[in-house]
Amino acid sequence: MTFVKVIGAGLPRTATLTQKIALEMLGFGPCYHMVNVLTDSSLIPEWADALDGRAEWHKVFDGFAATVDYPGAFFHEEVLAAFPDAKVVLSVRDGRAWARSMRSTIWGVLHDDGSLVHHLAVAQGFIDPAMRAYTELMADMIGRAGLFGPTPQRYDEDALVAGMERHNAAVRAHVPTGQLLEWSPADGWEPLCEFLEAPVPDTPLPRVNDSASFNAMVTGTALGKLSAWWSQQAAAPSRA
Repeated sequence: MTFVKVIGAGLPRTATLTQKIALEMLGFGPCYHMVNVLTDSSLIPEWADALDGRAEWHKVFDGFAATVDYPGAFFHEEVLAAFPDAKVVLSVRDGRAWARSMRSTIWGVLHDDGSLVHHLAVAQGFIDPAMRAYTELMADMIGRAGLFGPTPQRYDEDALVAGMERHNAAVRAHVPTGQLLEWSPADGWEPLCEFLEAPVPDTPLPRVNDSASFNAMVTGTALGKLSAWWSQQAAAPSRA
């Protein structure tokens, strides 16, 4: 049985995809990330079970040496309880910059009626049950965490900053001394490698998934799904 050795407790949009790639480069892979759920809808039910308190953590992370980003970071306390020897990396970012990144990406996809990417995601969800289930899962987790404040449909930067501070404080409070590293890609390889007792790679730290890349991925995926759906509709025999 594989045991999780590294738990990334940082919130989404704190360079978690960079962190995933970095951990895999250091030998802590494969590393679980929200992209696993986004690309494999069969994983969604087990996270719905986790939200209802029925997670089997060794089963969820079977075959994985690390986890970063939501959904794992949402359950950072429970995952650490299941893997008590794991080291915890809290990816940190300036709260205001993080809130603005969330506005142009995840909040935008879920709630921004003035955003094309939101309407494309909604349209994709109309024809693709997997996408609909994924967005519902994300909205449920973020709602339970209170990251968007009491009125999620209205962007509230102060509420997001407070949500990040609350999350980070909870991580600091429950992780034992010496088992937690607060880290940002700007810190480079050295503190991460020292913490994980891994050699420093002779290649630059990867930098991926900025806001433009995130929205391009969502837009491209939605347009591809909608185009395929429309082609099927056009090719279907008329019932008139």
